[in-house]
Amino acid sequence: MKTAVSVIAKHKYVYLMLLPVLAYYFLFHYVPMAGSIIAFKNYAPGRGILDSPWVGLANFKDFFQSVYLWRLIRNTLTINLYELLFGFPAPIILALMLNEVRSRFFKRSVQTITYLPHFISVVVTVGIVLDFFSSDGIINALVTAFGGKPLSYMTEPNLFYSIYVGSNVWQQLGWKSIIYLAALSAIDPTLYEAANVDGAGRWAKLKHITLPGMMPIIVIMLILQIGNMMSVGFEKVMLMYNPSIYETADVISTFVYRKGLQDMNYSYSTAVGLFNSAINFTLLILANTISRKVSENSLW
Repeated sequence: MKTAVSVIAKHKYVYLMLLPVLAYYFLFHYVPMAGSIIAFKNYAPGRGILDSPWVGLANFKDFFQSVYLWRLIRNTLTINLYELLFGFPAPIILALMLNEVRSRFFKRSVQTITYLPHFISVVVTVGIVLDFFSSDGIINALVTAFGGKPLSYMTEPNLFYSIYVGSNVWQQLGWKSIIYLAALSAIDPTLYEAANVDGAGRWAKLKHITLPGMMPIIVIMLILQIGNMMSVGFEKVMLMYNPSIYETADVISTFVYRKGLQDMNYSYSTAVGLFNSAINFTLLILANTISRKVSENSLW
């Protein structure tokens, strides 16, 4: 106990710098969790949370019996599976490729170009996507130039997943590669020197040194992504979709937005959001447990 107190006293200014971060998470992430109680009530703003009547699991039953249930779950999971298959390995591959580049100027140029899209707002990103894939956009112009038939991409339900995930990969590729580049820089250079002495080639060094050195951070990032398998931000989807592609574009978060803010059915939307969070939490626990049993890497 004395040791802990002495450590805190010695680094008191560092802990003081941590207080605003703790306050932020407490006020904006933990305190609002108390409002989840309205998922079990027929909430009326005029009566308040405490005076609104209890309805138990009625809101959850209504959602499970909804005609939209399987469509929302299917679309949300499909988008996240696309992200897992294409978006997750992309920054790892980019980091590995940049790690092999010896020209500092070229390496930093590529990093800057791939980082920049991350700082573009969602509204601007969607505007670019809509312009590129419009009937008279650059994509159709290229297709026509090569003798193809132009398409109305943003009204084709089957193309929404690819366009949404592809634009996400483009926007986040460089930014997400930073953490993997940091992991690569932490690998002991003497391991590569010893491998060179043993006559190992690039593939052997990649297989036996580079990837094992990156594996802890790869596993952690994978666990975190699996823990968000039922989450898709509603902002970008709502900016991209239209009635002709609701069948594949409507996800749980957009449904919650419509029911909660547009229809003002606060209790129902809270129940859907709480169900979504519970599934994500369960997936996170399962992914961490499996990772801990299979390998030595896990979040806890």
